[in-house]
Amino acid sequence: MSHEQAKFLSGNLTQHIITMSMTAAVGFLALFVVDLVDMIFISMLGIDELAAAVGFAGSILFITTSISIGMAIAGGAMVAKSLGEDNPERATELLTHVLIVGVAFAIAFASIIYTNLYNLTALVGASGETQELAVSYLQILIPTMPILMIGIIASAALRSHGAAKLSMIVTLVAGVVNAVLDPILIFGFDMGLDGAAWASAISRVSIAVTGLWYISRRYGGFTGLSVSAVVRDLRPIAAIAVPAMLANIAAPIGGAYVTRVAAEFGEAAVAGMAVIGRLTPIAFALIFAMSGAIGPIIGQNFGAGQHGRVRYAFNSSMVLIVAYVIPVVFVSYLVRGPIADLFNASGVTRDLIFLFCGPLSLAWIFNGIIFVGNAAYNNLGHPFYSTWVNWGRNTLGTIPFVYFGAQLWGAEGVLIGQMAGGMFAAIISFILAERLMKKAETDQLTEAVDPEFKEHQRSFKIMHHRR
Repeated sequence: MSHEQAKFLSGNLTQHIITMSMTAAVGFLALFVVDLVDMIFISMLGIDELAAAVGFAGSILFITTSISIGMAIAGGAMVAKSLGEDNPERATELLTHVLIVGVAFAIAFASIIYTNLYNLTALVGASGETQELAVSYLQILIPTMPILMIGIIASAALRSHGAAKLSMIVTLVAGVVNAVLDPILIFGFDMGLDGAAWASAISRVSIAVTGLWYISRRYGGFTGLSVSAVVRDLRPIAAIAVPAMLANIAAPIGGAYVTRVAAEFGEAAVAGMAVIGRLTPIAFALIFAMSGAIGPIIGQNFGAGQHGRVRYAFNSSMVLIVAYVIPVVFVSYLVRGPIADLFNASGVTRDLIFLFCGPLSLAWIFNGIIFVGNAAYNNLGHPFYSTWVNWGRNTLGTIPFVYFGAQLWGAEGVLIGQMAGGMFAAIISFILAERLMKKAETDQLTEAVDPEFKEHQRSFKIMHHRR
């Protein structure tokens, strides 16, 4: 295997992190900006229910996207570890099996969501004409979940190979397709909200096709279909994918609760939260990207037993988070007026946007710590840690804070509570990651002192399993 296959085992780690994060951020921005443009176009239609409908639909779509990302985390972690272990053939086989399992799961999950759209939208607070619009929007996008699953897994695999630019191109293509189709379908064909949904659906096809193309042309493609091999790998795939998916759906579940509480203050509050939902990934794109970028770096070095580089990569990410968030918050504060004007925002909607574009968003430092911590757990072999941290963040770290925030400060209190709850989860996340890295280093030292350590450990696990 060449270093091209496992390029993160050498070289400057900070440079690797910045390169991976920046390229991933550009790709993410392409998609997130299109989401933002969607919202701007929809606001231009002048129908208040449309923006609220997108907010309610977004809560449901967030769940399906999070599930897809959870499966991609499994694929990315397994590919990166195999490359670090000097086994690119195994990496190709695992990627193939993750794709097969992921698509099968997405078909089943999307079917369940599709048949329960009215119940789910009602659960997050939608009703009347707004609910009808949200359901219509979702009926177009939910069936494309298997296609989105393919695209996200392929993009994660490219990052695990260190192909940051190719992964960026995959998401850029999807963003361009969506951006071109949006005005054509929304205004040209007078399809309104459904036009925005169809533009997103077609862009999902483009991300899947582009991702599969690069994997096939540059990184050995895929192995042949073997049912017995897929069944054999089902357990190790599930060992990472299940906790990763459980961890990822915590955020949309917490977000659905936030949307429901915001709905008590009217559709203007829901619309404000929907706008913030589109602004957040643009303002903090590098934080979202870093969680995906740091995973392959940790995974390859962990697979190669280079634990010092694992720790350095993790700590460098912490510094970069702080260095990024502070200036972003300062700039957003300066341009909060024009941002609100862009969405024709007034009243509660404008108040929420102004609150978001201010010092309150410094709390994103804590979210960044949680994101990077999750990437560390998934690639250090303890994915369930991310499950517990994320669920803690989105239950104990969300529900009481949002509830009491709403009681004290109304609609603005919903946002304050949502942002404030991350502090405690971030502290726990950081401590857990430090403990895991220390344990990995200790285990390596023990194995170096006792050459039979691994054999003893394997024998113990076999005996324990038989019992």
